[in-house]
Amino acid sequence: MNKDQREVQRKLRILQHAEEIGSVVKTCRYFGISRSGFYRWRDAYAKNGEAGLINRPSIPKQHYNRTPVEIEEKVLHLRRKYHLGPIRIVWYMQRYHDINIASATVSRILKRNGMSRLPRGTLASQSSYKALQ
Repeated sequence: MNKDQREVQRKLRILQHAEEIGSVVKTCRYFGISRSGFYRWRDAYAKNGEAGLINRPSIPKQHYNRTPVEIEEKVLHLRRKYHLGPIRIVWYMQRYHDINIASATVSRILKRNGMSRLPRGTLASQSSYKALQ
């Protein structure tokens, strides 16, 4: 029995206890839960059965302000395949894909995916090294 199933069984026991006693206040006090939580569980159980009692994360899977996944994949592809830096990726996206994206956003995407620096031995790092000499 995993954690979610144990939690569902616990909530079911609490709901059954309230039915047997007939007092929500006493049940909530006995189990140490809030009445609003109890009523939320009761409504979820009435609407969806045991599936309604499963804990769900309170946060969305993707933040509403985050760059769309398709654009992130294009940025990462340009970095992996052509070793372009953030400014050149911005230029490429605007020119060929008609996508306006800030260089800071591209830098954040690269940093989040562990690609903020080019690996040694790539053409871009060698050419910048030669330019410094």
